Amino acid sequence: MRTIDKRIAPNIKLAASLVARAPTLVLAYDARCKSRLAVTLDAGEEVALVLPRGTVLADGDLLVADDGALVRVVAAPEAVLIVHASDALTLTRAAYHLGNRHTPVEVGADYLKLAADSVLEAMLKRLGASVERAMLAFQPESGAYGGGHRHGHDATFEEDYALAQQVFHEHHGTPASSSCEEGCAHNHHGHEHEHDHDHRHDDDHAHR
Repeated sequence: MRTIDKRIAPNIKLAASLVARAPTLVLAYDARCKSRLAVTLDAGEEVALVLPRGTVLADGDLLVADDGALVRVVAAPEAVLIVHASDALTLTRAAYHLGNRHTPVEVGADYLKLAADSVLEAMLKRLGASVERAMLAFQPESGAYGGGHRHGHDATFEEDYALAQQVFHEHHGTPASSSCEEGCAHNHHGHEHEHDHDHRHDDDHAHR
């Protein structure tokens, strides 16, 4: 079984004829978020997808197999909701409430697209948005720091958190480590005080 283990950077342009001859890998959004997956190419060949953790594939991405062959990613049509609104405020409110629920959303100039969900559909209609069901490719926004959809328990969450802390402290004009250093220093002095107190207490017992 061949292994696909590399993705070509989007800024690298290959000859159109070369890309056109590449076999395709049709995947829905959930599958495109997985870095370890057994998949089947359009020609029927089974291959192993082994990509760096946190990789989220997009429609049109080019992958490289372990034998050097190219594979082109195609976003599969899937059940989605298309959200429109008669005014920008309603659409913005819809986006806010979806984001508040950590829902992956594809953002267009005048629409939102999300995976079909009857509960969210009802919520969006209550907000005054119009919702249409469809079978379309789904390509939601990537993470704010360039990655895909992530949760707090992911290994890469610490990287995002550290970057967020850095941005916060830069914005407020304080070093990112200052609060920690102050807290650590405070705790350190506290421990020294406790140690000194215990030491004096033992000496008092020794002299009695």
